Amino acid sequence: MGVDLAHAQGTDATVRAAALYKEHCAACHGEQRLGGMGPALLPQSLERLKPAEAKQVITHGRAATQMPAFKAQLGAEDIQALAQWIYAPVSPAPAWAEADIRASRTETPKAKELPHKPLWKADPMNLFVVVEGGDHHVSLVDGDRFEVIHRFASRFALHGGPKFTPDGRFVFFGSRDGWITKYDLWNLQVVAEVRAGLNMRNVAVSGDGKWVMAANYLPHTLALFDADLNLVKGYAAATLDGKSSSRVSAVYDAAPRKSFVVALKDLPELWEISYDPKAAPIFDGYVHDYKMGEGIAKPGTFNVRRTLLDEPLDDFFFDQSYTHALGATRPKTAATPAASGASGAAAAPTPTAQVVNLDVRKKIADLPIAGMPHLGSGTTFAWEGTTVLASPNLQGGAIDVIDMKTWKPLRSIPTPGPGFFMRSHEATPYAWTDSMMSPGARDTLTLIDKRTLQVAAQIREPGRTLAHTEFTKDGRYALVSVWEKDGALVVYDARTLKEVKRLPMSKPVGKYNVWNKITRSEGTSH
Repeated sequence: MGVDLAHAQGTDATVRAAALYKEHCAACHGEQRLGGMGPALLPQSLERLKPAEAKQVITHGRAATQMPAFKAQLGAEDIQALAQWIYAPVSPAPAWAEADIRASRTETPKAKELPHKPLWKADPMNLFVVVEGGDHHVSLVDGDRFEVIHRFASRFALHGGPKFTPDGRFVFFGSRDGWITKYDLWNLQVVAEVRAGLNMRNVAVSGDGKWVMAANYLPHTLALFDADLNLVKGYAAATLDGKSSSRVSAVYDAAPRKSFVVALKDLPELWEISYDPKAAPIFDGYVHDYKMGEGIAKPGTFNVRRTLLDEPLDDFFFDQSYTHALGATRPKTAATPAASGASGAAAAPTPTAQVVNLDVRKKIADLPIAGMPHLGSGTTFAWEGTTVLASPNLQGGAIDVIDMKTWKPLRSIPTPGPGFFMRSHEATPYAWTDSMMSPGARDTLTLIDKRTLQVAAQIREPGRTLAHTEFTKDGRYALVSVWEKDGALVVYDARTLKEVKRLPMSKPVGKYNVWNKITRSEGTSH
């Protein structure tokens, strides 16, 4: 009876929450919680919003948005029920097909008639695009005067970093709930939008600026668009036989290769999709001699060239030649005692890191990095006749330095705690890394001398979170985020390490310099 009663009470609460959602939320967030005027309210889209924060938003609304406060209309129990409801999976699972993608696209009238020069006076190549996660806005900052040129509202929870066209005029933003926004930086307005999926990881823009590709967690797909965000092709993220599918971890542009490279979260495959019209044909099976035309080939352009691996890749990045993809594999389950040779409790799962040669299409080395490397935010630089990789670690307080000729470890540099971002610039002797994953050291930046591989200095913001350094076009100044709702963008002289200026901002989660991004600076993410 007790079990039946509890089940009945749970059912009543669910019915009540569904009714409240339909009455108060569906008009903006969609009947199936897929989003509309407001963002999607799916568990996958709310990964970065804690349930307590969701409850606060329902109660008090969200400033500078159309989200109202419901404290005067709903009691505490109803607000709690709604907050729980939006984290429950939608059943049946929502779908998002190519027809849905095409139907979602919008374009600003007469966008193609806008002037072909900036409306503002500043160096367009030294512009910073700053994503403010606290209130979902974007600020455009002049990288010479360190002044805000313009500020505008963005989609909810931008993710994966904005990507620029080669001329620096247009930037593409991707949101967690699948929207791609094309924004004209010169004319300060949105020119097109499309929804590529329901939960999206990131977008990539081709080196020639003609193509945009989106990586989705939900559904398990990739979507290819032209530069005006018209859908060109969809890809099921699945094995060749179609029997298994996967979330897509990430897609990045490999400009020198004229291709997109794609990592799959749940399948041990790395994909390369060429946008080169002269790309070589693809043979998915074994052939005796491909030069003789044996086997059935697919065209090399816009089709999937698969590299089969032992383990899936999560985040990854390229060496400067774009010959190698360096990726980390996140552990899924703990090893059993029998498998690990341990007794008692199961051994903790161990992350791995690997080097994949994109030309020969196979793993060529394991990276001897302990803990959980965050290779997607690593940096490379010259050191004593070789090129090294330095990577932060999400679990341990150290920077691992690897020789990229031998793939052997050179140094482990202690830091105050685990970090997420590491950045540098060709014109500065230091690599800047945070310890934002450490409760006790999140207020500390550590500067590592790239000549000696030793800690050179530390910068602190007591009691606050310091993160995500980015440099000006010439590398003279470093811009750092105080990653708080009442945060700031802090400008430091990269030589003297003195604070130059401070701009108040709402949780500036990332900042991106146009020149460094489009020239693929070795010190920043690509």
